[in-house]
Amino acid sequence: MSQQQEVLGEVLGPLSDNERLKKESHFLRGTIESDLSDQITGGFTADNFQLIRFHGMYQQDDRDIRNERAKQKLEPLHNVMLRARMPGGIIKPKQWLAIDKFATDHTLYGSIRLTTRQTFQFHGVLKPNIKLMHQTLNSIGIDSIATAGDVNRNVLCTTNPVESELHQEAYEWAKKISEHLLPKTRAYAEIWLDGEKVEGTQDEEPILGSNYLPRKFKTTVVIPPQNDVDVHANDLNFVAIAENGKLVGFNVLVGGGLAMTHGDTSTYPRKADDFGFVPLEKTLDVAAAVVTTQRDWGNRSNRKNAKTKYTLDRVGIDVFKAEVEKRAGIAFAQSRPYEFTERGDRIGWVEGIDGKFHLALFIENGRLLDYPGKPLKTGVAEIAKIHKGDFRMTANQNLIVAGVAKTQKAKIEKIARAHGLMDDGVSEQRKNSMACVAFPTCPLAMAEAERFLPEFVSQVEEILTSHGINKEESIILRVTGCPNGCGRAMLAEIGLVGKAPGRYNLHLGGNKAGTRVPKMYKENITDQQILQEIDSLVARWAAEREVGEAFGDFVIRAGIIEEVIVSKRDFHA
Repeated sequence: MSQQQEVLGEVLGPLSDNERLKKESHFLRGTIESDLSDQITGGFTADNFQLIRFHGMYQQDDRDIRNERAKQKLEPLHNVMLRARMPGGIIKPKQWLAIDKFATDHTLYGSIRLTTRQTFQFHGVLKPNIKLMHQTLNSIGIDSIATAGDVNRNVLCTTNPVESELHQEAYEWAKKISEHLLPKTRAYAEIWLDGEKVEGTQDEEPILGSNYLPRKFKTTVVIPPQNDVDVHANDLNFVAIAENGKLVGFNVLVGGGLAMTHGDTSTYPRKADDFGFVPLEKTLDVAAAVVTTQRDWGNRSNRKNAKTKYTLDRVGIDVFKAEVEKRAGIAFAQSRPYEFTERGDRIGWVEGIDGKFHLALFIENGRLLDYPGKPLKTGVAEIAKIHKGDFRMTANQNLIVAGVAKTQKAKIEKIARAHGLMDDGVSEQRKNSMACVAFPTCPLAMAEAERFLPEFVSQVEEILTSHGINKEESIILRVTGCPNGCGRAMLAEIGLVGKAPGRYNLHLGGNKAGTRVPKMYKENITDQQILQEIDSLVARWAAEREVGEAFGDFVIRAGIIEEVIVSKRDFHA
């Protein structure tokens, strides 16, 4: 019987095979090193296929050419996607130039992908280049430890270039939380950085445990009124509370998550619950207490129900909160007042309170690549060569050139415009639309997302124009290729969740602030059917809405869709 079963006095069933895998991995080492030297296959075998995730990588292949390679009796073109660990999404120009060069020289696609986890990804790294990739990152102070797998992943932080002093404080806490919750095993350094193996020493994981967490765990630090990190998509959130412009503590939100499984009503998206306020000095204690409670109480039998949100619903919010208080040695105070009002990025120039300027660049779907007539990737590299501040990757897949002196502003804008990074013709609708990667590289994808979105947005723009919607208005639109939630479609006003090639479930009713989960409106319909539905709905919105009423609010008020509260019963009704 597992520790969590002993604590709760309940039997959830036999442990999943992932629990065996982690237990036998020798603290995440497995036989990864042996696989690296195996030239017969381009992939990782057996348990190592899963274990490399704890080192920040997913094994993938190009699904566009999978069938053709099979006809030629070749194995799939195995490669890895790496997600870097960048708490708060801040990266220096020198670091940027190094990752730009690696992407150009050593990946199949040559691109840098900015992700909804506020970091960058390399796609298409072949096995002979994997160790070089990790060592290149290490040489510039970056790693990919715990950006995937059953651990606390990259810690997000509101990218707020205006309130620079408060942002700096919040960012420092994001870094502290990330370091505090990292795996302590030396496996990463030994395997990828040729770290010395110290015989006779015993690895210990005081927070994550020898079997690590039951499932992935996501944490954010957020500064109201911006909800750019989408708190309700995350297990643990620290909402910054300031007094006189100084950070004094956090409201703690626990149990958010968007992933679900088609046809399985025991899975559902869920909003996070507000546990209350804690002072700054208790932040790390509370972070560890939430993680260890989930570590001990989470479902290790059924991975589909292993996330924190399901633990809260199974044991009860009050029970979980009391255990966190006990472990952290605190009592949550009443939550301090705060409000989320928006979550988009301020595209264009903004002057910070420190007198420096910040340029937010809209990067459609976060894909930095040199396109015909729009050499985006080269443009960012050219900016990096002269920029004296830093870059900030956002959770909306955009990039901020931060800390620009007034004397450098014109030069940076000239480079940005020359390379297609600044385009005054980009609509508000396009800026507020987002997709996950999906095909051709994601093995979970059921439908297109990133490649589908640009043209689909153009068609939605035509619909909005045809019904007289002001160009300054938009609908938060998100597409994800499967129900795993990476594109955060389940916090959109219009969310498309891939069901099969060319077919999606259509969800409606999220809000601008990201505090409401949408509900399924139509199941398993084609993109053309979706456009017909949107056309009909926008026509009603334009004709019947109240002054200033957003689309997501309208479809609920008009009774087109019922509001989802928090439970699976509400979601699947």
